[in-house]
Amino acid sequence: MPLLRALATEAAGGAEHHLAAVQLPVSLVMMAPLKQALDGKGSIRAAADIGLQVMASAPLHGGELPAMVDQELADLIRPGLTRAQACILAAASCPGVTHVLLTASVRHTGRRPPTRSPSPPWTPPSCGRSRSRGDQAGDPARVGQALVWWQRY
Repeated sequence: MPLLRALATEAAGGAEHHLAAVQLPVSLVMMAPLKQALDGKGSIRAAADIGLQVMASAPLHGGELPAMVDQELADLIRPGLTRAQACILAAASCPGVTHVLLTASVRHTGRRPPTRSPSPPWTPPSCGRSRSRGDQAGDPARVGQALVWWQRY
């Protein structure tokens, strides 16, 4: 990250660059960045340490991750969450992450999408606002336990 900041400074011709954030993949599938952050190391930690916002992308791994997570793992992250909610919370709880990026896409099936959600929407604790590093959405220790559990399979 210091090199990235140096490149931004060089490109801008001085310290008045506008580099404020980085986007990194963070999910239960890509565990290395999550584990490194929990251990106080890695690119997420380095970005946070130099004051950059860290935007976690791909927390659902293209929509495939919830099908790979069972309810036991979801309950380990936080009891009562759906598998998708647990996946998002794992990314949001990663130390150093300030935002979680989600996208919605609909594969062409020839059918119209539903006109309303089949269940009430889930509102994550940090929805609509930025969190400070001290205001984590979940418990990083529980995410660490989930990573240990997930590695068994």
